[in-house]
Amino acid sequence: MKNNILDVGGLKIGNAYDEKVKTGVTVILPNEPAFCAVDVRGGGPGTRETDALSDGGLIDQVHAVVLSGGSVYGLAAADGVTSWLGDQRIGYAPGPAPIPVSPVVPSAILFDNANGGDKNWGNNPPFRGLGFAACNAAGRGLGQGRIGAGYGASAGLYPGGLGSASEKVGDITVGAIIAANPVGSPFMPGTDCFWAWPFEQEDEYGGKRPPADFKYSPPKDTKLEFLKSGGQSTVIGVIATDAKLGRRTLKRLAIMAQDGIPMAVQPSHTPLDGDTIFALSVGDIECISPPHLAELGAAAARCVARALSRGVYEAMK
Repeated sequence: MKNNILDVGGLKIGNAYDEKVKTGVTVILPNEPAFCAVDVRGGGPGTRETDALSDGGLIDQVHAVVLSGGSVYGLAAADGVTSWLGDQRIGYAPGPAPIPVSPVVPSAILFDNANGGDKNWGNNPPFRGLGFAACNAAGRGLGQGRIGAGYGASAGLYPGGLGSASEKVGDITVGAIIAANPVGSPFMPGTDCFWAWPFEQEDEYGGKRPPADFKYSPPKDTKLEFLKSGGQSTVIGVIATDAKLGRRTLKRLAIMAQDGIPMAVQPSHTPLDGDTIFALSVGDIECISPPHLAELGAAAARCVARALSRGVYEAMK
């Protein structure tokens, strides 16, 4: 076990970033079309193709998921990924070539446009190209911290980043990859201890523990004093499992996985966040009972909390 989402198998991760602009893109590429669901929380989400995953929709499977910085401009990263997939004839095929295929590429974005990078891109934002570059980088390893969609992120008043974690539930593996850019703080007030410390495995984010005399007080290290309008922060990510799940059960998995954000950040799901979690099934291990699914969802939430904390920890190194 590598303790990241790649332990699930059946998918590749690609990252690209622009040091001058201080932003980046992460793409999750399943080896085969994957069943997918999404859960959106908070007041300022930015997404693409999420309606296609709703109940009653035609689409059950997707060909990639994209996480991007850049706020609304970052939605164009999915254009690059779609073009890359289409060039390889990956997608729903309405007919023989030269009729183009139709890749389904849901995505979510976070706000990193106020981080001091050069955003003077005129009519040529970099995100389409970054999406294409992330696809070309897929399979070269994962990377955590200041990389991909987490490159320009911030978590409260601290650097944010890209993090990943995994867990076994019997024979089933679940993993998360999270771009951490929340309004709230990942640290317990007045300490260097992560809120998610009870779930840490093998000191993966520093092994800090709360002081014996810790008493809660409202955190002062959040973005709330500086953010007076919506859409300026968020946590976005993907959970994946090798369990054989359809869209309805994946939806429940995504809902439960969202609970990992308040396990790692206070406050969370605020009107200023746009927290979005996608869930992917990329395996064929049977998960047939509601109690089994509940155990898997609880593990997914822990993975989200740990991945978020790891992303911050690695970015602060």
